[in-house]
Amino acid sequence: MFIDEITLNIKAGDGGHGIVAWRHEKGVDHAGPGGGDGGNGGDVLVRGTRDITGLSKYAFEKDFSAEDGVTGLNKGMKGSNGKDLILDMPIGSVLKNLTTGEEFDILSEEPVLILKGGRGGFGNEHFKGSRNITPTESTPGKIAEHAEFYIELKLVVDLGFVGLPNAGKSSLLNALTNAKAKIGNYQFTTLSPNLGDLFGLILADIPGLIEGASEGKGLGFKFLRHVARTRVLLHCISSDTEDVLATHALVRKELESYSSELATKEEYILLTKTDLINPDELALKVGILEKTGRKVLTVSTIDDDSLKNLSDFLVKMLRKEELVQN
Repeated sequence: MFIDEITLNIKAGDGGHGIVAWRHEKGVDHAGPGGGDGGNGGDVLVRGTRDITGLSKYAFEKDFSAEDGVTGLNKGMKGSNGKDLILDMPIGSVLKNLTTGEEFDILSEEPVLILKGGRGGFGNEHFKGSRNITPTESTPGKIAEHAEFYIELKLVVDLGFVGLPNAGKSSLLNALTNAKAKIGNYQFTTLSPNLGDLFGLILADIPGLIEGASEGKGLGFKFLRHVARTRVLLHCISSDTEDVLATHALVRKELESYSSELATKEEYILLTKTDLINPDELALKVGILEKTGRKVLTVSTIDDDSLKNLSDFLVKMLRKEELVQN
């Protein structure tokens, strides 16, 4: 099950209470304060993973909390600290604290602190001094941070396949990467993103667009959300499309309406399913699309040479882009 947005109720651990206690010696009522401090409550951290279906584990359990600190002990012993809670979420997740408005981007496998546990309270031994040799005060543990989080997944990929439904994106991903994206001849072939690995580069077949997607129609924002963090776009258009230029313009309009940043991303055009038309018609359509100023590629998933040429080009291009950005 693929989930790309969810709301969770998360709490760090409360601090343990300090206590009032007395040390005992033979023949003495008490030999001074011996109440220990409470332990600190556990923090909450989020760790990025490579599993894009990772949010699905939270579909049925929505409440999470770190361990509370343990109450202080006799003989001045501090209570144990509560255990931290580490939640695994897909890289690309954005967590918004609905109480404070603070946002956390999960962009690596390095844990990110999102809630701080409460400090443990002081036992009466903490208050002992030359002027107060028998303190009777202690303090409670601090209440931990607690908030509801809205979590949205925005995929981080090297190359995103964009285009209208049935542009051949899923078939292409399967052919290039041995992915297992489902293929079907209906309006929304892909209902959730599929990923594949091409020599260490992450390729994503992102759900197909329809006109008005930037206004939320069809899969709408569910599509555009994932394009936002894609390094390079591969705009797929089926070769048997009658007006390839209009089709390209429609998808570009939706991308640009959603985000001006998307309009500046590196984009290549790919005519898919070239086995469906004759070479002269293909050459004509390539020429038409070249008027956009973008490089136009062609491929047929049933032609091994065609696939190899495309694969070699994409790897070389993406590696170059990677070096430029780093």
